[in-house]
Amino acid sequence: MKKILVLLCFSITLIACKKTTKKSSEHTDLSYVEQHYTKKEVSIEMRDGIKLHTTIYSPKDTTQTYPMLLKRTPYSCRPYGENEFPTKIGPNKYLMEEGNIMVYQDVRGRWNSEGVYDNMRAYIPNKTENQVDESSDTYDTIDWLVNNVPNNNGKVGTYGISYPGFYTTYSLLDAHPALKAASPQACIGDFFFDDFYHNGAYLLSYWRATSVFGYMKDQPTTKAWYEFPDIGTEDQYQFFLDAGPLSNLNSYYGQDNVFWEQLKEHNTYDEFWQKRGIIQHLKNIQPATMVVGGLFDAEDLYGPFNTYKSIEKHSKNNYNTIVFGPWSHGDWARSNDRQIIGNMHFGDSISDYFQKNIETKFFNHFLKGEANGKTALPEAHMFNTGTKKWASFNAWPPESTSKMSFFLQTDEKLTQEASKENRASEFISNPKKPVPYSEDIKVVFTPRKFMTDDQRFSARRPDVLVFETEPLKGDITMAGDILAKLKVATTGTAADWIVKVIDVFPNDTENTDDVQDHLKLSNYHMMVRSEVMRGRFRNSMSAPEPFKPNEKTNVNIKLQDIFHTFKKGHKIQIQVQSTFFPYIDINPQTYVDNIFEAKETDFKAQTHKVFNDSSIEFTVLR
Repeated sequence: MKKILVLLCFSITLIACKKTTKKSSEHTDLSYVEQHYTKKEVSIEMRDGIKLHTTIYSPKDTTQTYPMLLKRTPYSCRPYGENEFPTKIGPNKYLMEEGNIMVYQDVRGRWNSEGVYDNMRAYIPNKTENQVDESSDTYDTIDWLVNNVPNNNGKVGTYGISYPGFYTTYSLLDAHPALKAASPQACIGDFFFDDFYHNGAYLLSYWRATSVFGYMKDQPTTKAWYEFPDIGTEDQYQFFLDAGPLSNLNSYYGQDNVFWEQLKEHNTYDEFWQKRGIIQHLKNIQPATMVVGGLFDAEDLYGPFNTYKSIEKHSKNNYNTIVFGPWSHGDWARSNDRQIIGNMHFGDSISDYFQKNIETKFFNHFLKGEANGKTALPEAHMFNTGTKKWASFNAWPPESTSKMSFFLQTDEKLTQEASKENRASEFISNPKKPVPYSEDIKVVFTPRKFMTDDQRFSARRPDVLVFETEPLKGDITMAGDILAKLKVATTGTAADWIVKVIDVFPNDTENTDDVQDHLKLSNYHMMVRSEVMRGRFRNSMSAPEPFKPNEKTNVNIKLQDIFHTFKKGHKIQIQVQSTFFPYIDINPQTYVDNIFEAKETDFKAQTHKVFNDSSIEFTVLR
């Protein structure tokens, strides 16, 4: 086993993690923090007596008061020690340099905090005096901060990316009166639809990350207490293929890996997952919110889109905004001069633009300004990944949209007219030769950059169905969610259905140096969105059921929102397949009650059909 020395989390969640012991003579980020901030570490007592480790960075200039920006995290407040300083603090450099009190906290049961950790701890409405959850911990923390931290102005903002984004969302529930603004970013909304499961399919590529959340610590600590499994190869595809059924992975984790045991036991959307989902509780929200996400986030798309939509629906008077850019997980918090996802370049200084002109303005307005909601920021600030330009809307999805459907024809055509004949396209899905999710599969904490990959490699496989329009006669802009309405049949009793939406570039697309390795864009098949549905959950995520062999069956798959213009001369392509490996685990295609317990003999090749009255419904900007 390979000992973890540095925690790599789901994004850039360790903004304050890099430690140095030597001061630089140059004006670096580190020297700025050390020169302009003091650092204090405290243990804040919660209502049940548990103490949470909290680090407070306060501006040395004490001639004025400052708001506080709070980040609660399961990924540690490192560096520990009041004489150790991080390279930067806060959401971005502009808020750091303007002067704000920056606060970090190890959540209950993690790192240097006391208590027992509960992964995606369930919210408790109408808590009794002795009940605690992340909402009460946030409330108690803020209450202590405003009453004990010198030179604070009584206003608090919360923020965080990925899991810290979940805790940010949690801060909105039963919010402390001092909490004026919150920005959940790439926020987990529900583990059955974010990160570890997608529509009931287990995201095998996140298997190694299970260690981070699965092992419990005995006492407060400043050092990692868990390990990643050493799989002995850099070829992740071959490792998982050779491993076979999921049950063979048990040898890498003991029963003390609580999260691995939970994933195996709760393989349906049962009460365990339902009560941990936070989206359902986002009602009557009072603090101003700005939800942020990346349109190419392979980990958390469900969370931010549905967090925004739920607040919008159930908190009519709340200041609620949404920002989505051409980012993978957490890119907007990085200092990237050139914004590149995989092979595709989307522009320069996009993250800096967001930090300076959107994020900083949001927090300053509600924490330092008039806080009247007149921020001059749009309701929805969205990046068009086809035109590579920002656009502003009064709502998301935009009000001026309509539905447009395309049908999957048996001659590999994608047309707006339904066929009068009842025919089907078919392919054989073999669990022993699964379709890879990318041509470049490495051993990483979580895969990210494949979300714009060229899909020609999969289009040329016999176990992938391809449907394509003629070259478009004009631009078509998709702005919202997508619904795949598949009519399918299988010779087996179980199957996964993966749908990919692809932008096919014209042959005469101009080559450019703005893409990785001087890639040629002629006929490039850019993936715009993809999603899976584990077929057993087609009617209910809680009550799985097998397919009846060779019986035509409806399978609807909701794909997360896109904002993308398919330009004139481009083609819209849809690919349908049943494996996407090892991003998603392999369905044995023989129905078993729990795929985590499937045996080698359960995995069988099956023939799948997609009928030509299947369609893809897009939300199109008028």
